[in-house]
Amino acid sequence: MSFAERLQSVLVTLAALAGLGLGLLLPVGELAGHLVLPALLVMVTAVFVQMDAGRIGEVRRAGAVVTASMLLNFVFTPLLAWALGAGLLGDQPDLRIGLLLLLVTPCTDWYLIFTATARGHTGIAAALLPVNLVLQLALLPVYVLLLGGQAAMVDAGTLAESVLLVLVVPLLLATGLRVFARRRRGAAWRDRVVVGPASRLVLPMLYVAVLAMFAWQARTVVGHAGELLALLAPLAVFFVLLPLLATGTARVLRLPADQRVTLTMVVTARNSPIALAVAVAAFPDRPLIALALVAGPLLELPVLALVAQLVRVRPAAAGR
Repeated sequence: MSFAERLQSVLVTLAALAGLGLGLLLPVGELAGHLVLPALLVMVTAVFVQMDAGRIGEVRRAGAVVTASMLLNFVFTPLLAWALGAGLLGDQPDLRIGLLLLLVTPCTDWYLIFTATARGHTGIAAALLPVNLVLQLALLPVYVLLLGGQAAMVDAGTLAESVLLVLVVPLLLATGLRVFARRRRGAAWRDRVVVGPASRLVLPMLYVAVLAMFAWQARTVVGHAGELLALLAPLAVFFVLLPLLATGTARVLRLPADQRVTLTMVVTARNSPIALAVAVAAFPDRPLIALALVAGPLLELPVLALVAQLVRVRPAAAGR
């Protein structure tokens, strides 16, 4: 794991611990609760600002990787998430929904870092980002309503309003900002002045959201610490099974070494800010759902660092 990756993991953990301390020691819960959703909206908008739809054309060069990642991410993984929740979290509906939201939304940023670390094909990985984002927009409500079952306990109208607030509005704002900047000053200026700062805004907003969430729900975390630990078993199964399945699929398809790495990282990495934003908006009175999404990356980041080292392309096999 590089210094930057270790720092990100440490900062997420410190933000959570700082939030817990503030929430337990000071009466800041109500104020912190009002900060969570705005921070997430800014973060999601910044993610969308970086989305270059022009990259989608690059996926044509790697049809096998794209097809395999779509099937694993959006068909196999949702079914696995449902099975893990039903089998290991059957009596904890909020954690089941949190696990489902975490696992059905592929990562939208950090997987690029780990793909580069493992010498994967970063061009294909970047091209898959807007594809994954679009499919998340379309399928997340479907997964919640179909696979969440009685545990979801949210009507379609409420879910639609939440998706509109935390996904469609930021997407429209980001798209408008990209188009306006390009037409006024050109693509190079847009990338330097708009896209660049947006990319640097995502992580700080994540830290603010995590700190505020834990401060807001500090007593809930302490009171349900044992329940949150129950997430370890299904997450361990997922983070062992998916890298093995992705690597095996890549070998069956006889993918080049760099594309094999890309497929493994794309289908293993989770932690989409979209899911966290939807959880906060759609389930405001069920904080364990959102807390499960925050707790997941604390295990995921070390796992991704390990997987990146295990599948790392050796210089002689890079073929690039």
